[in-house]
Amino acid sequence: MTSNAPKALSQLGQSLWLDNITRDLLDSGTLKRYIDELSITGLTSNPTIFDHAISQSSHYDTEIRRQLDRGMTGENLFFVLAIQDLSRAADLFAATHARTGTVDGFVSLEVSPLLAYDTKATIAQAKALHAKANKPNLFIKIPGTAEGLPAIEEAIYAGVPINVTLLFSAEQCTAAADAYLKGLERRVIAGLSPDVRSVASLFVSRWDVAVSNKVPVELRNTLGIAVSKQCYKAYRDVMESDRFQALANVGARPQRLLFASTGTKDKSASDTLYISALAAPNTVNTMPDQTLLAFADHGTISKLLPRDSDDAEQALQAHTKAGIDIVALAGQLQSEGAKGFVTSWRELLGAIDAKSKALA
Repeated sequence: MTSNAPKALSQLGQSLWLDNITRDLLDSGTLKRYIDELSITGLTSNPTIFDHAISQSSHYDTEIRRQLDRGMTGENLFFVLAIQDLSRAADLFAATHARTGTVDGFVSLEVSPLLAYDTKATIAQAKALHAKANKPNLFIKIPGTAEGLPAIEEAIYAGVPINVTLLFSAEQCTAAADAYLKGLERRVIAGLSPDVRSVASLFVSRWDVAVSNKVPVELRNTLGIAVSKQCYKAYRDVMESDRFQALANVGARPQRLLFASTGTKDKSASDTLYISALAAPNTVNTMPDQTLLAFADHGTISKLLPRDSDDAEQALQAHTKAGIDIVALAGQLQSEGAKGFVTSWRELLGAIDAKSKALA
C-alpha cells in the first residue's frame, strides 16, 4: 500500500506534518496510524478545516450541546472545541516532542484573524489560548503581516511558541525571522531563556495558481518552487548569521522554515510536486491527507534543496520577463490571504452558529 518515501524524507531531516485536524481523525485512530506508519511528526490547523469538520459531520454535536448548556457561544465555543482536539493531538505527538529535544511534535492553533490589525488584542489572545491549552508543543499562529510582526515579537518575548503564517517571499520570511530574533534578544536582556520555538510558514502553491494563466506553459508550476528555494537560502542565511549564532550560544533554536499550501492545485501536474521538490533538512513540510497518501503511495525524492540555487534565480527572472512583478505579487498574495482568513473565520463562526441553533 505504501512506499518508504515518507520515512526517507524524514531520515533526510525534514519533518512531515499533517495539514488537517478533525475529531474523527482522532477518534478513528487515523492520526495515530499516520504517526506510526507515515512518519507524521506534527500538524497544522486552520479555520476552513474546522469549519468543514464541524458543519459537515455530527462528531462535535454532543460536545456542542454540552458547551451550549454551559453558556458557551460563537468564538468562545469554537476555541473550546479546537483546544480539545489540538490537546489530544498534542498528546499524541508528546513522545516525538520529547524524543527530538522539543524541536518537533508541534500542533498549531490560529488566533482570530478579526484581530489582524490590533496588535495588543492579538498578543492577549495568543497568551490566553496558549495558557488555556497548557501544552508545551502547541504553536499559536499569527500572520506575518506588517501588523502581525510586533505581535509575533511580543508573543515570543512572553514565551509563547509561534507559527508565523501567511508568508510568501524571502523578504516576508526575513521580516518574520527578525521579529522572532527581536523577541529572543529581549528575553536574553531580561535574563530569560531564549529557548522559545517558532516556525515560519511559506505558502507555496498559491504562487502557481496566481500566475497559471499569465505565463507560458513551460513556466507553469515552477514559480512556487523557485520562491521556496529563494526562501530556503534566506532561512539558511539567518541561521548562519552572527546575530543568530550569538543567540544560539545561549540556548536559542532557529525559527524553522515550514513549507505550507503544498497540495498540488493543477490536476495536470504531479500530485506530489511540492513534496518531492522541497526536501530540505531542518525544515517542515505540512500537507493535506490526500497529498500525504499520494506521497506514501508513489512519492519520490530526487535530491535535497541546494543551499544556493542558480536555477531558482533563472526561474524568477523568466517570470519577470513574462510580465510577473514578483515583489508586488508577494504583497498581493499576503493581502488576499489575510482577507481570505477573515472570510474563512466568519464562515466558521456562521457554521458554529447554525449548528448551535439546530442542536438547541
